[in-house]
Amino acid sequence: MDGEYLTERNWLAAFFAALAALVGGSILAPKAVYDRFIWQYFWGPVYSDAKGAVCAIRDGGQTSLYYDACPTPAESAVVAETGYTTVSTLGYMAVLLFMMIGVVLVLDRLEVGEDPRLFFSLIPFMLFGGALRVVEDASDMAVAVGADPVLSYPLNTLFISPIIYVTVFLVTFGALLASIWLEANDYVPDRYTVLTGIGAAVLGLTLAYLGYVSVSTDYVEFYPQILLVDVGLASVLAYGLYVAADRYEEPIHAGTGKIGLFVLWAHAIDGVANVVAADWLPELGHPSEGYGAKHVVNRAIIDITDSIQPESLSSVVGTSWPFLVVKLAVALGIVWVFDEQIFDESPRYAILLLIGAVAVGLGPGTRDILRVTFGI
Repeated sequence: MDGEYLTERNWLAAFFAALAALVGGSILAPKAVYDRFIWQYFWGPVYSDAKGAVCAIRDGGQTSLYYDACPTPAESAVVAETGYTTVSTLGYMAVLLFMMIGVVLVLDRLEVGEDPRLFFSLIPFMLFGGALRVVEDASDMAVAVGADPVLSYPLNTLFISPIIYVTVFLVTFGALLASIWLEANDYVPDRYTVLTGIGAAVLGLTLAYLGYVSVSTDYVEFYPQILLVDVGLASVLAYGLYVAADRYEEPIHAGTGKIGLFVLWAHAIDGVANVVAADWLPELGHPSEGYGAKHVVNRAIIDITDSIQPESLSSVVGTSWPFLVVKLAVALGIVWVFDEQIFDESPRYAILLLIGAVAVGLGPGTRDILRVTFGI
């Protein structure tokens, strides 16, 4: 990373320039910038999701929510559907990369991030993010049956993608600062042990709440076989691929070491969770026939598979299995790219990118597993 250009001042200048462009554009050309970009692809889907609707339609400054099906709107109206689109996916990827650069600068300032122990200490927080999202899903279930939700609008927007990533980041960053302070003042011998403990605590509390809801209400159930199959199969696939790749060409893991195994596992979790939810639930004794894919890439892969795979085969293996293959291939590619040279040149940036690579797999994957496990 070029320190001459990648500075805190330049990063802040770029941030405020982008913010000014969006705010200024929304004032000067509200229909084009706010309605048909910010609202349609970013805020509208979050608002619709927070209200438990399938879509929100904005026309003339008025917003209407639809819960069963999204009607054909007037020509002047703007439709925001719950879920992701190609535009929002690309936008979030760009924002994620930009924010990760900012985090690198902060970690440089704190002189933190070169130790691989930071990566492993953050695993519980990634699991926590997925579990926290399911708390909001449980709140939606409560609303659907007429019960009082633990989270309601607008508070629940903090627990909906992509805003939940900000929420989890703030919790994680606060825990990191606390652990650094405790070590610096000789209250604890090791910051990473404290950080791991805080992550395990917030994850444990979140899972305990979901368990409590499952035994104290009628609208949340518990299907442990889903959890066992998802985690078990993902672990076998990840470890098998890790060992096979290492035997085929040892330098694949020379840079990442055991971190590479967690990269594979995180994306195996996401891939297996999607396959199980879409195609295997009846065989596993789950009452639901499946959960629809929200992510644009997953939907596209399923649509392509459905169009070219024979029906006789689809009825046996389903149509979502290629998504798992793609996830594992991408994860293996990430592990392959992060060689020893990258770690030698910029270990802090390499570790942070790998944290991001794991988070985008483990967070959604954890949410999908827990949603089906608790029948939400």
